[in-house]
Amino acid sequence: MSAGLAALALAVGLELSLGEPPRRAHPVAWFGRLVGPMDREWSRPRVAGLAVALLLPALAAGAVIGLVALAGRLDPLLGILLAGLALFASTSLRMLLDVARDVIAASERDLAGAREAVPALAGRNPEALSAGELRSAAVESSAENLADGLVAPLLAFALLAPLSLSLAAGGAAWIKAVNTLDSTLGYPEKTHGTASARLDDLIMWVPARASAVLLALAARNPGALARAREWAGAPPSPNSGWPMATLAAALDVRLEKPGVYVLNGLGELPTVDEARHGVRIVALAGALSYLLAGVIAWS
Repeated sequence: MSAGLAALALAVGLELSLGEPPRRAHPVAWFGRLVGPMDREWSRPRVAGLAVALLLPALAAGAVIGLVALAGRLDPLLGILLAGLALFASTSLRMLLDVARDVIAASERDLAGAREAVPALAGRNPEALSAGELRSAAVESSAENLADGLVAPLLAFALLAPLSLSLAAGGAAWIKAVNTLDSTLGYPEKTHGTASARLDDLIMWVPARASAVLLALAARNPGALARAREWAGAPPSPNSGWPMATLAAALDVRLEKPGVYVLNGLGELPTVDEARHGVRIVALAGALSYLLAGVIAWS
């Protein structure tokens, strides 16, 4: 087994057994604390934002590359261990799917609880959301997070693993750092976050579309991709519409963020069973993404 494949296997095992590192020990939380002071008024916000978008992910990636390379020189197994831990910290799926399942279940019996839980998945005001809209948010978020939370860092790791284990781990960390900057700063009202949002748009172009293909395969519905093309441009993001629209087509339901976009407007909002089926499709697409990453890393 190659070092990259071994590190990937370790990350998969940790994902299945733990789901997510404890927050106090989560490198993404550490990075978030580093980003916090950058979220303020700047005299030249676009220049400051560009510097933040370029330097902070480079710092995160450089730290991971250095640590994994040093560990590998001391002991190859230690290098594999640190690379696997870095990849595990850079990816996220199981926890998000668990929260989505909780929101879907609560939408049937505890609307207040579902509204309380949904902000952990989707950035929208939950107070006026109906049960169907809450389930829609859970399904949409599951599809979108497949792309940025799993496929993007996995793809970076797999492509770089044949070259260098430390570069592979650093590439996954860089992707995660860019995603974190976008989720923290990348809002229209934050001029200093424009560069972070644009960089995230650029790096997510391929992973979003790859995620759409994986979702269509997982749903055993290749025609969903053709239907998704009709709606993928509805969300403001140039990328997130692809996995969400593909899942809307595969389930033949309407997915909607009120006042922002509608996917498959002729359909109905998902029922509990349809929403649960959607989460299962995302979980299977996640498994396929790990398998694909293994094939690429091994080759």
